[in-house]
Amino acid sequence: MEKDLSNYRKSYERNPMIREDLPENPMELFQKWFYEADEFDGLEEANAMSVSTLGLDGFPKTRIVLLKKFTWEGFIFYTNYTSEKGKAIAANPNVCLNFFWHGLERQIIIKGQAEKIAANLSDGYFESRPDGSKLGALASDQSQEIASREALDDKLYKLEQAYENKEIPRPDFWGGFIVKPVSIEFWQGRPNRMHDRILYTLQESFEWKKSRLQP
Repeated sequence: MEKDLSNYRKSYERNPMIREDLPENPMELFQKWFYEADEFDGLEEANAMSVSTLGLDGFPKTRIVLLKKFTWEGFIFYTNYTSEKGKAIAANPNVCLNFFWHGLERQIIIKGQAEKIAANLSDGYFESRPDGSKLGALASDQSQEIASREALDDKLYKLEQAYENKEIPRPDFWGGFIVKPVSIEFWQGRPNRMHDRILYTLQESFEWKKSRLQP
């Protein structure tokens, strides 16, 4: 099988990033870009992001999750702590997040350290989820092998029966991570592949250094 993609090209024509006009704190710029992506026609799930971890097998792995909250401190998502992703983070909390908003010709690359959020915060988010999502979290031993789809559906069915008209508790193995950034790179597509790249790097003083990278 062979497919030559060398002629696949797109010209990026959107507005430039002028370093001097950008805020000193990257979370301000993230918020601005996120709201613009969220309101952009034709762009669904602006909060979809990739999470890259270094696995226990020594290989990096990237998957898509949904950002559920961002604060001055960092970026929060939820998962099964005993999943492949959760175990990788427990062994090495250094992760990379990436947002790519094609219609806006933008991406954001975030390097940071992930840590579990407080249990009561995970409780609060879990309670806000639909019952089907709660039961799905209980039913799935995420990343573990299972004999068939039917076996998985059977696990869910039994839980539906067991929790009918009952409160569904958050399992201890499910909750949130917050990724606290050490660097955030904002990438804006520009003509002739001369893209704008502005990198914010956290300093020991907890101030952010802002620099321009070559494309």
